[in-house]
Amino acid sequence: MNREELINTVGGATKVSAAMLNALSRSMGALYDLGRALGTSIKMLVSGKRC
Repeated sequence: MNREELINTVGGATKVSAAMLNALSRSMGALYDLGRALGTSIKMLVSGKRC
């Protein structure tokens, strides 16, 4: 491809893809689970209870 064709190319990484949305969703879920586990551990440490 020459320079002009490369400049006029549409698409690629500029559009939001399903794979990108899926990765974002999974990472948000992982952060949520991490926060829940951290909150539970802090609560158990403060209350002095153990499983």
